[in-house]
Amino acid sequence: MTADPASEARLVVVDDEPTIRELLTTSLRFAGFEVHAAADGLSALALIKDTAPDLVVLDVMLPDLDGFEVTRRMRERGQHVPVLFLTARDDTADKVAGLTVGGDDYVTKPFSLEEVVARIRAVLRRTRTTAAGQDDGSILRYADLELDEDSHDVRRAGRPIELSPTEFALLRYLMLNAGRVLSKAQILDHVWQYDWGGDGSIVESYISYLRRKVDRPDGVGSETPPLRPLIHTKRGVGYMLRLPPGVS
Repeated sequence: MTADPASEARLVVVDDEPTIRELLTTSLRFAGFEVHAAADGLSALALIKDTAPDLVVLDVMLPDLDGFEVTRRMRERGQHVPVLFLTARDDTADKVAGLTVGGDDYVTKPFSLEEVVARIRAVLRRTRTTAAGQDDGSILRYADLELDEDSHDVRRAGRPIELSPTEFALLRYLMLNAGRVLSKAQILDHVWQYDWGGDGSIVESYISYLRRKVDRPDGVGSETPPLRPLIHTKRGVGYMLRLPPGVS
């Protein structure tokens, strides 16, 4: 489907509550986006396939498939469109589950429309910047970790690692600043681009899941020596990418 050249981006909004769905659809169109809407998970999957959106605003609680299952199926089909979850409550379990399946951000209901628009634009800036990269074919390397800015391939000790766009952007920022401690505020500013502020707990969650993927990637068998951790926490200060002491 050809995008509306006058729109800022194409969005799919998925929420089973008609009032919220209509409010989001109308408000986001007014903000300059092309918006398509669905009321359940199966309809959303079909709509996402047909419209190829730039971002999906996805409610967690849906009548058929929940938002996490919708995201899993999207990723299994090779659709890596960014996802902004709408959660019904400030539930850490929901947020963690959303990050695990490849979500990019979340907004807790009740929300302000200004916050939703700000989060959408931040995710779009982040993913578009990451997709563009700095140089075509540019490859970042640190120890046995490799990140290809052009193809978005990431490998650790030769093994591929699947990352969401936000995880990719976070790892890229850590690699560009290897050996330097980065505060939550710096990470929010450079990765999430929250110039209006943001919740630092999302950084903790993403670091945790990025660490699981990078420092303990799937497929490392018992016959393989365990990988040395590269992502470290400087308690009370921030996070950094570095080799363990004594390793060169």
